[in-house]
Amino acid sequence: MRHTLKLNDVILGHSLLEEVDAVDRRVWGQFHPGFGYELVQPIFRLFSEATPMPGGEPRDEIKLARYFAARDQLPLRLEDDRGRTIETAAIHIADYSLERGPGAISLDVLVPDDAYWEKRGGVGMR
Repeated sequence: MRHTLKLNDVILGHSLLEEVDAVDRRVWGQFHPGFGYELVQPIFRLFSEATPMPGGEPRDEIKLARYFAARDQLPLRLEDDRGRTIETAAIHIADYSLERGPGAISLDVLVPDDAYWEKRGGVGMR
């Protein structure tokens, strides 16, 4: 299922969120930026600059704190393929495109919404 990430009504991009961690109610996948992504890319790049290795330990705690403070203020919204809003607990874009090329961007989302998990075949139901 195609998921669309929006900032208010501006489309930032989309992802299939093909990877699932049912225990943590987390989904992630390749992120395909839209024209609106340039509005938020500097914020998500703060994370990549603070943590130069995907999955690694942060090397710059100040940039990491700036990232979380800025990201948490963004009015981000995730929608399903029918345009319905999906309840999320956190949305993160790991953008390593400058270091590794345009395909090195992923969308990672925590989804507490039971209805969402039912649509994904009951995966993640508590």
